[in-house]
Amino acid sequence: MYLNPEIKKEIFGKYGKSNTDTGSPEAQIALFSYRINHLTEHLKSNKKDYSTERALVMLVGKRRRLLDYLKRRDIERYRKIIAELGIRK
Repeated sequence: MYLNPEIKKEIFGKYGKSNTDTGSPEAQIALFSYRINHLTEHLKSNKKDYSTERALVMLVGKRRRLLDYLKRRDIERYRKIIAELGIRK
């Protein structure tokens, strides 16, 4: 499985406040970015997997909404997570 609990704890520890901080926008955005990268690689070799393509589009939308929320609430945190993850607007 590509997303085991150890990887989640690592992501939450790096981008959240602690290993168990699953609710902060930064941690969720980082987790979504990891999943988006994995699905993108999967779709490069499986071009006709339309259910995965739909899931990818939905994840990108969720991440976009979280980024917009973070931008409205705290622009500095938004800029920091954008720079760390290498996401472009």
